[in-house]
Amino acid sequence: MSRVARIRSTLERAFAPQRLHIEDESHLHAGHAGAAAGGGHYRIEIVSTAFAGMSPIQRHRAVYAALGDMMPSDIHALSLSARAPGEA
Repeated sequence: MSRVARIRSTLERAFAPQRLHIEDESHLHAGHAGAAAGGGHYRIEIVSTAFAGMSPIQRHRAVYAALGDMMPSDIHALSLSARAPGEA
């Protein structure tokens, strides 16, 4: 299973998102120390009712906790947008 597929599967199980977009930006970081060690760079947009009532930092912590076993071996860098439905 690819890294993107593992990330998708993990986040779908953890948050049942209404929207989940994952972009692998690893190619933009070729030669970077994290890329040399094998970790990828990803941009994630996730919208889930699970984030309702959470602060932005709580949302980020929840996503990082869900992806915990992939950090930092598979994921070196993560750009994250986590929102509840209806939020801009």
